Parts: sequence; C-alpha cells; structure tokens
Amino acid sequence: MTIMEMLEQSAILTVLGMAVVFVFLWIMIVCINVTGRAIHRMGLDKDVQPPPAHPPASQAGTPPQVTAAISAAVNEYRKNENPR
Repeated sequence: MTIMEMLEQSAILTVLGMAVVFVFLWIMIVCINVTGRAIHRMGLDKDVQPPPAHPPASQAGTPPQVTAAISAAVNEYRKNENPR
C-alpha cells in the first residue's frame, strides 16, 4: 500500500466519520424538537404549583425602627472611616 493510497483511504474515512456525526446530530435535534412540541401540546410544560404570593421571609418582618438603626449605623461608620 503506497502513501497516496493510505492518504486517500484516510480522507474517505474522515469524510465518512464527519457525515455520520452530522447525521446523528441532525436526527437528535429533530427528535428533541418533536418531543418539545408534543410536551407543549399535551400541556405538560406548565408549572404544577403557582409561585408563593407572600414576600420573602427576609423582608416580611423587618420593623422600620430596625431599618432606621441599621441605616444610621452605616452612615456613622462611613463618616468615621478614614479615606484612603
């Protein structure tokens, strides 16, 4: 087997391998799209439970006095901090 015959055979195998991968990926994309459309038509893509209507727990019970105290402490810290 000469060098030219081996190069020809390797080129054919390369093209054949790339074609097989391309066809496989194309079939996979088609299957995913078909499955997505079927799930959407059956209505299975909807949320089972609605999101909660109440605010998050971190904001629900903070009294305004605590917020004012924190703001005052932050302002005092910024005022006393040495600028660099």
